[in-house]
Amino acid sequence: MDTPNPTDHPNPTDRANPTAPPHPTEHTTASDAATATHAVAAQLIEQSLGHLYSAALRTAALLHLADHLAGGPRTAAELAQLTGTDAVFLRRCLRYLAGRGVFSEDGNAAFHLTPAAQFLRTGVPGSLRDAVLMLTDDIFVRSSAALDETVRTGAPAFPKVFGAPFFEYLKDHSATRALFDTGMAAFSEPVDDLVAGAYPFPGEGTVVDVGGGRGGLLRHVLLRHPGLSGVLFDQEPALRDHVLDTAELAGRWRTEPGDFFAAVPDGGDVYLLKHVLHDWEDEAAVRILRSCRRGLAPGGKVLVIDSVPAPGNAPHPGRALDVAMMTLVTGKERGPKELDDLFARSGLRRTRILPTPTFASIVEAEAAPE
Repeated sequence: MDTPNPTDHPNPTDRANPTAPPHPTEHTTASDAATATHAVAAQLIEQSLGHLYSAALRTAALLHLADHLAGGPRTAAELAQLTGTDAVFLRRCLRYLAGRGVFSEDGNAAFHLTPAAQFLRTGVPGSLRDAVLMLTDDIFVRSSAALDETVRTGAPAFPKVFGAPFFEYLKDHSATRALFDTGMAAFSEPVDDLVAGAYPFPGEGTVVDVGGGRGGLLRHVLLRHPGLSGVLFDQEPALRDHVLDTAELAGRWRTEPGDFFAAVPDGGDVYLLKHVLHDWEDEAAVRILRSCRRGLAPGGKVLVIDSVPAPGNAPHPGRALDVAMMTLVTGKERGPKELDDLFARSGLRRTRILPTPTFASIVEAEAAPE
């Protein structure tokens, strides 16, 4: 006679004792479905509180918590003394961030840096502290809070909230302009070298970084390709704190202020448009591309470096950027067909799209045949 396997459970009607309670596994399917439903609902509620996560990140950045933990773990009470804050409330904020992988708490109630928290440190390679301060500033927060207005009207909420279009507002508010410039530099720094390494730049010639801000991408391109020279082209305020003046790049670059809607420096072999076109509606984007087309040297290329949305439902940072653009400015993240339309109207044609290890892609275009 075979020994019964304890995991074998006959149909309940076949039991010797029909009044015995059912085995737990008989209701696993219903229980699992209820658990899964609850998990989805709980996730939706947590996502609805996402503004608190942004606020907690901003608090950590403003208080330099990561800098205070760089020398080793500290308790909330120790950090409160260093930052002039309430220890109990600070610990509650830290525990919330620890639950998201930013900081970790040990058994002695001391908090440690995590890989994510390292990016909140000041002055370290790849620091994102300035980017976090920019992205959690009122210019983003109040505009995104009016997303429903943006969706209803088909126009960015920023001008209604702040009284002027985004870039005009920056011209009149120097502190916000400085925040934006430093934040964009920090946002771009982890991307720049990876993008510079993902494209086969020519061995010699001139690279023009159009709307290049402080020149982080141009700097990495020139460091990787010693035969190239570069022109950093942007408005005067953005050029004041450029990062090109280093011994390695001596004699290979110049800055030039100007308006890319009117004209860009002539004779470029490669024109870089990194995070530029996505700021502008189609008509303005065409004007920028036409400026590059007029300046393009024979055989030259225009590189549009932006997030290029892919079909499907997979999460991608570019989707969040697209919604941010919607609330702030008149631009958007464009797919290949949308970019092809802009190129066709600008005397260019797309030749290829190169992925990079970042969320951005490199869309290469050249002069279209006459």
